[in-house]
Amino acid sequence: MSVSAYELSLQMTRTPRLDDRRERLLDAAARLFREHGYERTSVRQLAEAVGILSGSVFHHFSSKEEILLEVMRSTIERMIARLREASDSGAAIEEKLFNLIRAELELLHGPTRDGVAVTFFQWHSLGQDNQRSILSMREDYEKIWLNALEQARKQGLIDTDPFVTRRLLTGANGWTIYWYKADGPLGLDALASQVCQLMLKPASVAESGV
Repeated sequence: MSVSAYELSLQMTRTPRLDDRRERLLDAAARLFREHGYERTSVRQLAEAVGILSGSVFHHFSSKEEILLEVMRSTIERMIARLREASDSGAAIEEKLFNLIRAELELLHGPTRDGVAVTFFQWHSLGQDNQRSILSMREDYEKIWLNALEQARKQGLIDTDPFVTRRLLTGANGWTIYWYKADGPLGLDALASQVCQLMLKPASVAESGV
């Protein structure tokens, strides 16, 4: 049976609205999970944030945990893409490290900040199978960092073990969500430069000018 022009127009307008509602749910979930924590955020709060009934949430996701999983999955995909862009700049390793730090700070304080904070600090709220899935994705993200840090070590720019350096850097960058003010006097470029100075050997900092 053929579809009328009216029915076709309904289908065309209905689909984007459903997709948009799903995306708005993910955005609201990232914000609420960051502000209140996953356990303390209810499905009703998620629905109210988007302006739908609680039951409508389950037209898009099978459970609250699936929402958390999707927030993390989509966020990590964006994080990996942004870090690869910074890593593939073709710059000298000093500049590459600055670009990586700058990119991570931007992820933490830009439009993705809610999802990144949730991904960094609330992955333990997932069930074991979903934890393994997310941690596997995070390993791909971390490999970009470890490759760059190993290159820096081989060139004598850092003396510390790349794995340990990255863990310390993760804590330092991640903790900025609690004290850094985007509208304050310190811009992200200046902050990234100071992080570089802490990480690189003094002679390397002087030579690179970061």
